[in-house]
Amino acid sequence: MTRFPFKASVLVAAIALGSAGLAQAQSPDAIAPKAATEATQAANAEVLKALDFSDRADFGNAGRGLIKATPELVVKNADGRVVWDVAAYQEFLQGDAPDSVNPSLWRLAQLNNTPGLYEVTDDIYQVRGFDLATMTVIRGATGWIVVDPLTTAEPSRAALELVNSELGERPVTAVIYTHSHADHFAGVKGVIASEDAEAGNVRVIAPEHFTDHVASESVLLGNVMSRRAQYMFGFGLPRNVQQQIDSGLGKGVSNGSFTLVEPTEFVTHSGQTMTVDGVDIEFLMAPGTEADAEMVFYFPEQRALLAAEILNASLHNILTPRGAQIRDALQWSRALDEMLRYFGDRTDVVLTSHYWPRWGQEDVYETIEKQRDMLKYLHDQTLRLANLGYKRDEIAEAIEVPDSLANEWFNRGYYGTIEHNVKGIYQRYLGFWSGNPATLDPLPEQAAGERYVEAMGGAESVMEQGREAFDAGDYRWAAMLMNHLVMSQPDNQDAKALQADIFEQLGYQAESAPWRNIYLTGARELRNGFDPASVVTTASPDILQVLPIEQVFDLLAVRLNGPRADGIELDIDWHFTGEAAQDFRMSLSNSVLRYREGIDEGAAEADLSLSLNRDVVNRVLLHQTTLGDEIEAGHVTAEGDIKVLGQLFSLMDDFTPTFPVVTSAAPATDNDG
Repeated sequence: MTRFPFKASVLVAAIALGSAGLAQAQSPDAIAPKAATEATQAANAEVLKALDFSDRADFGNAGRGLIKATPELVVKNADGRVVWDVAAYQEFLQGDAPDSVNPSLWRLAQLNNTPGLYEVTDDIYQVRGFDLATMTVIRGATGWIVVDPLTTAEPSRAALELVNSELGERPVTAVIYTHSHADHFAGVKGVIASEDAEAGNVRVIAPEHFTDHVASESVLLGNVMSRRAQYMFGFGLPRNVQQQIDSGLGKGVSNGSFTLVEPTEFVTHSGQTMTVDGVDIEFLMAPGTEADAEMVFYFPEQRALLAAEILNASLHNILTPRGAQIRDALQWSRALDEMLRYFGDRTDVVLTSHYWPRWGQEDVYETIEKQRDMLKYLHDQTLRLANLGYKRDEIAEAIEVPDSLANEWFNRGYYGTIEHNVKGIYQRYLGFWSGNPATLDPLPEQAAGERYVEAMGGAESVMEQGREAFDAGDYRWAAMLMNHLVMSQPDNQDAKALQADIFEQLGYQAESAPWRNIYLTGARELRNGFDPASVVTTASPDILQVLPIEQVFDLLAVRLNGPRADGIELDIDWHFTGEAAQDFRMSLSNSVLRYREGIDEGAAEADLSLSLNRDVVNRVLLHQTTLGDEIEAGHVTAEGDIKVLGQLFSLMDDFTPTFPVVTSAAPATDNDG
């Protein structure tokens, strides 16, 4: 029997359909972390002087309403693999901040280390510390209304079991997704089954366009975003005072089963009301803020506001380090203002999709008001300085935030940072170029590094200057110096070792949990190499079902190696049968892969025509089969030259989230400048 070599990997490798989560079994480090230097100890001591650590109000709020604490929580999947572990934090997240952690971040890490079940107000409860997000549960007339059922099914199931064991077992009668990010919907099958929604037994409510944004999130750049997320969340880092202690929004991301139950109904406009299992809810739309599809809602009987993720106990990201389209700070601030206008004077408690609630109308109002103003201040002042001629990086250094905003704990840069948010705002309006002709066409890092090293007198000279900067505690400058040498000489172990030491101290000083994780992951990889344990990707059949075939084709076009495809021309017709029948012509010419829905009348005959059900593509994407096997099995009808398909797939690059970050992924090339 002829075997057709059309492997699933040509379709699936770059789709980020799962959660790269907590890597529970990290590889042992040959080179261990080092202690905080005197410069780092001094910098962290200054933080203790600058901020009011006697203010313990957040600790009171984080512990308020505790029904049952779960500090020893470890969640495993059906195979016994650990998918969530907060017990790992209990031994070391106690007492005062160690020298290796910024005291402000240590405070936040302790506040996020309060796993358990809490009563927020009458009939409203939260399960915190079971994943990156918080699951909210409302007692309805006949069952539970679950809001944001976490990232993966296993922790979500454990959270619901805790609710039922402590509050009395009840069925889930509704699920509400606040927005289209995975940590707020992908654990849904831990609390309901698809059949429950399909039968009308459970309502699944989401903001309009939710499904479209779920399907499109991270598809075309999933591979690079997954690799960058390894750095941002510290997936491969051990949990201890010299490594990962928090993720800024919560302890980390669970690594279980990534699921989706499609919404049965949508909220389409602000002011829309629903009665869900006897509970009255008022909705306010907040698209184009933290997520493209997002909403907040209000429970008038309890005078409680659920602010989704547009309100947080930290400054959020305008441009996330893992990579994404830049968010609109102005629109976000307006959404907070609308929330204040709609609900501010009738809210006694505000709860969010991360962190802990805030009680009392005055505190609620002030929190929303000052986070609104923080975002608008950064937006307006960035544009003011840009209009004065300041360049992006200059604005990030020059911007001064008034104490009335900067000194609020909920505006500190635990997740997003002022520096990156300012740069994101600048880039949203003006792009990445500074306007300076000298930076119009710069050399790439590797080529520039070679020139800088030569101009500075060679590798030893750079090493000497790098050590001097390190010894002086001038770590930002030291990192820039050593980056030139590491990029130009990636096998220079002394240079990599010094750069790792520099990154480590920057991580120890960082107030932002993602910045700490990024620096410490970089240091770990420079010392010990890439850790395969940091790569965890779970393909999801649920997401594939809502992924338009057009996006699969778009991904294939991204994976096409243009230089290898030079001079090749071909046409393939795709006929998808079943309920959602569609026809497409895919064409390759000029090293560009295109598609068009429908086959034009009078068009020349394609080189190959394939007829198949969409389920076949889904099985291929999930590595359950190959397209060749499906052709042989008769599940795909092929007419024309079948070799064309193999030729096309041979032109595809494989994407894996293992490429180097702290050294160059580009091959060394001669550059004449």
